[in-house]
Amino acid sequence: MTLGNVLLIITCVLGISAGQILFKLASSSFPVAFGMAEWLQFLVNKYFVSALIIYGAATIGWIMALKRVDLFIAYPFMALAFIIVPCASYYILGEPLTSRTFIGASLIVTGLIISVS
Repeated sequence: MTLGNVLLIITCVLGISAGQILFKLASSSFPVAFGMAEWLQFLVNKYFVSALIIYGAATIGWIMALKRVDLFIAYPFMALAFIIVPCASYYILGEPLTSRTFIGASLIVTGLIISVS
């Protein structure tokens, strides 16, 4: 796998991770009532719209990556989102990081190394 392919895949993982953080930020304005006005207001929420745009771009990038790299090689990199999202949620959202998060992250990285080696 070339460096360009790795960078493309990592960019996609970062995009998916950023989208998750943005969806969490958008969740605070998720409508409680089922009125049309509330839903329209949510659908134009800057965090929600940004998440959709980033997810869309990451999906297009992912398709480009899959054109170049076998899925069984590319897909394990998506596990990095399970490390990136908790770390980003700690710094951006103030959510806690526990020792279990670090142990899980270590296992994910070990699995990634094993699966793509």
